[in-house]
Amino acid sequence: MLLIECPYCGPRDETEYHYGGEAHVPYPEDPAALTDRQWGEYLFYRRNTKGLLAERWVHTAGCRKWFNVVRDTATYKVQSVYRLTDPRPSTGGAL
Repeated sequence: MLLIECPYCGPRDETEYHYGGEAHVPYPEDPAALTDRQWGEYLFYRRNTKGLLAERWVHTAGCRKWFNVVRDTATYKVQSVYRLTDPRPSTGGAL
């Protein structure tokens, strides 16, 4: 069982959360101006980094709030958790 530390509720089982994609990806300024291909690339194409990656998660079975997680995609180990309003933590050059 993997525990994820919700910044609002404390540690909870990973089954209480849902993944929301890569964090810090800017939303398009004018989504209506994008072609279908550009919109599809924004929605579905990811860097798929092996190693540390900043991700968005939502605590669906708890406070229902979104937050960010820095997680190692190779080991699944969570390095840090932080609120959307907090700056991204230093990861020693990774990300």
